[in-house]
Amino acid sequence: MKSNFNAIINSHTPVLIDFYAHWCGPCKTLAPILKDVKKELEGTIKIIKIDVDKNQALATKYQVRGVPTMMLFKNGKQLWRQSGVLQKGEIIAIINQHS
Repeated sequence: MKSNFNAIINSHTPVLIDFYAHWCGPCKTLAPILKDVKKELEGTIKIIKIDVDKNQALATKYQVRGVPTMMLFKNGKQLWRQSGVLQKGEIIAIINQHS
């Protein structure tokens, strides 16, 4: 996943990474919100979910201390980061602000 991850975040298209865990309640709340965001912004953003339990090295590299943690990347640069659940409108506003 690590080499693939670098290729993903180096995209000119903004990439929203959702670091999550299967056992995480708030992650389950966020999942349908992200589906709605993806549907509304189709073609203008990629949304990638990364399980921290299966990708511990990546979670450590990006200092993910709690889940869910979302990060927005474009051209390999991290533009935004936040832990916790945000509503659809908040996420879309952040993506639009950085696009």
